[in-house]
Amino acid sequence: LLRSGAHCVCAGYVAYSSAVEMVFTFKGKKVHGFCLDPTIGEFVHTRVDMKFPEDGGKKIYSANEGNSNNWDEAIKDAITVFKSGAKPYSARYVGSMVADIHRTILYGGIYLYPADNKSPKGKLRLLYEGIPMAMIIEQAGGIASTGMFKGKIQKVIDLVPEQIHDKCPIIMGGKRDVQVVYDEYKKTGAEVPEL
Repeated sequence: LLRSGAHCVCAGYVAYSSAVEMVFTFKGKKVHGFCLDPTIGEFVHTRVDMKFPEDGGKKIYSANEGNSNNWDEAIKDAITVFKSGAKPYSARYVGSMVADIHRTILYGGIYLYPADNKSPKGKLRLLYEGIPMAMIIEQAGGIASTGMFKGKIQKVIDLVPEQIHDKCPIIMGGKRDVQVVYDEYKKTGAEVPEL
């Protein structure tokens, strides 16, 4: 059970809102979305081959800024970049990883729940939040990173949990937006993977 995401066979989530949407993927396959049709009591295949927008999509960042005093400087600086410029990003934070990631896949942007001084391992559970969502994100054409974690920047899918409820930091989104975070880490002298 305590294995990396390389052993993950499938991943999915269900988002409950004005509509009930189920999203899932099998290893190496496309990401598909289904919407519950209450008139027939079945899920209807409504989103075929879900992908991040190629141009990066909408400029939206999603992070719990209540924790910002505890973030490392690269994360703080990346958020400053998102907030500045002629067309700053919009901030959208629901507080539910599923809802925030679902919006991020559909419209673009980035979701961050980084490690910080208070929670050096992050707050989200690796085995049943981080790895499955990383599989979905990557197969939809996005990037699923830990940011700086245990001294280096890593892919969430490569992490191996040490216990069932092990935690990990999360930085997930389209290439354009994750690159902003990586650029800020590069300025600190950190080794940053190519996207």
